[in-house]
Amino acid sequence: MGKKLSNGVLKYHYHPEKGWINDPNGLSFFNGYYHLFYQHCPNSEYPGVEPMVWGHARTKNFSEYEELPIAIQNDESYDINGVWSGTATEKDGILYAFYASVNSENRQQISLATSKDGITFEKYEKNPIISEYPLNCGDDFRDPAILCVDGTNYLVIASADRDKNTGTLLLYRSGNMFDWEYVGIMMEYDDCRYCECPSFIKYKDGFILSVSVCPNNGDHYFEVMYGSFNGETFAPKITSHFQKGPDEYAGQIFLAPDGRAILISWVPGWQYQPHEKCIGCLSIPLEITVCDNEIKAYPVAELRHLINDECVTDEYICERYENKGASVYIKLEVD
Repeated sequence: MGKKLSNGVLKYHYHPEKGWINDPNGLSFFNGYYHLFYQHCPNSEYPGVEPMVWGHARTKNFSEYEELPIAIQNDESYDINGVWSGTATEKDGILYAFYASVNSENRQQISLATSKDGITFEKYEKNPIISEYPLNCGDDFRDPAILCVDGTNYLVIASADRDKNTGTLLLYRSGNMFDWEYVGIMMEYDDCRYCECPSFIKYKDGFILSVSVCPNNGDHYFEVMYGSFNGETFAPKITSHFQKGPDEYAGQIFLAPDGRAILISWVPGWQYQPHEKCIGCLSIPLEITVCDNEIKAYPVAELRHLINDECVTDEYICERYENKGASVYIKLEVD
């Protein structure tokens, strides 16, 4: 069914056997496995050559990964130009995967696929489930983040308001996963091109919201917030940028069965990316905690055995890419 990977020089960070990888998608625990879906070009080492699909791997320990067949293909008119980023949730023994579908006219819409085994997906017969933009929304309309709480389902969709020059997070609501009503703008970022790749979870007495933000100055950053949600807007109480730099983007947070909030991000490697081989990968999973008015992140318990004298040298984990004779190390800061 799948293939156990050594990931080449990568020992602990996931990368498919071949092809391009970026944003983690649909992170979830289902049928006894942690499932990692991701943006993937299976036949090219660089994006833009072929439409994106959802690649797929699963693991029980975040050390050994089994690469599985493509989870969601771009084989319908509404997603022929790409199965873009999204999230997933389990309900009544079914895994619901929400994704941004790009149609033949390059219009971004929201679609749904479901799975009973976590491997084979069936697309909803009435896709796309959200096809029209709100009046105050531009043509950036993607990356749905699903939250199910107190019997109500919410979708947070990344967008932008070109007239106001703001990045926006739009909120939708549903009682059945299939029929969605627009609630309004949940959050807004000034002087911004757009927002991307949100995730939204209930955590302890509040909510965790993460988002990747693209300001007009060309920079980008990943933000994690903890706060309150009243069914219409999100009010952050704590905001953190604990992961900084060009190699931290499109992070997604999900809940493990034991209640842990786990973050996995995309490590792009843009500054040293060769065209011959995709060297981006997914990050080591981090457990997110909120305490003492601070959001903290630390490698998940399954990987903490790596923090020892053999694996850490000069604050760097012994894992590297080779690029034209130079070694590029992934840094692991130990608190």
